Amino acid sequence: MTTIVAGETRGNSEKGTASYIRQADNANFPRRLKKRLRESGCETMELDQLNDWRRTHYSSAITPDLDQKQVTVFGWVEDIRDLGGLTFLSLRDRKGAVQITIPKKRVSNEVLDKVGKLGRQFSIGVRGKVQAKKEAPRGVEIFPEEIRILGSASYPLPMDPTGRVPADIDVRLNARILDLRREECRSIFNIKNTVIGEVDNFLRQRGFIEVHTPKIIATATEGGASLFPVEYFENKAYLAQSPELYKEALTSVFEKVYEIGVYFRAEESRTTRHLSEFISVDVEEAFADISDVMKLQEELTVSVIDQARLLCEKELKTLAVELRTPILPMRRYTYDQILKELDEVGQKIVWGEDIPTVAYRELGNLHKGEFYFITDWPTKVRPFYIKPKTDRPELCDAFDFMYEWIEVTSGGTRVDSKDVYVARLKEQGLDPTKFKFYLDNFDCGLPPHAGFGMGLDRFLMGLLNRENIKEVVLFPRDRFRLVP
Repeated sequence: MTTIVAGETRGNSEKGTASYIRQADNANFPRRLKKRLRESGCETMELDQLNDWRRTHYSSAITPDLDQKQVTVFGWVEDIRDLGGLTFLSLRDRKGAVQITIPKKRVSNEVLDKVGKLGRQFSIGVRGKVQAKKEAPRGVEIFPEEIRILGSASYPLPMDPTGRVPADIDVRLNARILDLRREECRSIFNIKNTVIGEVDNFLRQRGFIEVHTPKIIATATEGGASLFPVEYFENKAYLAQSPELYKEALTSVFEKVYEIGVYFRAEESRTTRHLSEFISVDVEEAFADISDVMKLQEELTVSVIDQARLLCEKELKTLAVELRTPILPMRRYTYDQILKELDEVGQKIVWGEDIPTVAYRELGNLHKGEFYFITDWPTKVRPFYIKPKTDRPELCDAFDFMYEWIEVTSGGTRVDSKDVYVARLKEQGLDPTKFKFYLDNFDCGLPPHAGFGMGLDRFLMGLLNRENIKEVVLFPRDRFRLVP
């Protein structure tokens, strides 16, 4: 066994703390004081070793069908209820929770001793027999034959991981691991895992090849205003804000490519939908245009939603989210149509300007529960690699894919002329010589192509009705948060 200190006494000196520890080691130390020490976060705790113990079942697999079978479960103590002659533990693992029932007259003294040392959020192993019982949660409980204490907790906890005591987003993020033990949080990330898996599966089935592009780059992909500089030996470099130029170039080799990757953008604004580090699903296809990739985007969305409904029924119920499969084709609105809609509700936008957040919020009210596209954007508000329309060069073949007020995806047809590309770079104040790597591809038979970049975190935010994008990111980063 390993002897550790479970926590530290708040406000005590090291000398005072050590004295309490020595007293707590004494077998005659009064139980009431031991309890007070445990509650204040200072108690000597002997941890058991895992040794040859291995899980036989997750909590969700403990069912009445296993009545009288011996099982071994692992998890965290979510709750303890001492009713005198009977103690109940709620043990939670990543699949759910199961009740551990300890009748004091029917278990060994060793088990009782271990139960007396337990606190909430201790990690433990329990080996015992399953008992089918209608009154128990899910109709089943476990009578322990042996308990191993594998990890202790320090008190007071920075937040209540049961969720019974509400906490704001900053308190939760500061204690993120405890926060993630909440069933609601685990449900979000189980769904996110399913979504990522289906995105990957869908694109592979459509013949796309997964690629991995550099995250340390020498040249800005979309201008340098929102780049993070990094020290790269004797050179100046940046963290990539997208794989745009690389994925476009790779269409001349693999034709259909995608990447699910982490990217970086120095967003100075503090909003509920912006992050400095985010996951993007980037797709690019040769011999295709905006209509092809818009169709791909909406079919991908339907496939992901169907899979989430199929595999995440429990998680969706926990989050009180009811997913509905969108009807194809999804609605297409031009930029002009959107401006007219906004004008009718008092949001006047000068033609040629981008849509501000307050106007997007109005779109959320006008398109409740709807996925839709906005097309035919003014060329001057779109990146240099988007192709202007041949008949109306003031407009371009760009789209935004929206859910209510959230912009989930941007994409379109790419510039397929070297001269136009150079002109577009100059229009946006960029030096064409810094884009030589990409411009050289026009001299090697670069095919016409189209693609999009989909913000996975924003997609989840909309899909699961979260008010803040940080809810769907394990350890979010923005201008004001660099830890944990």
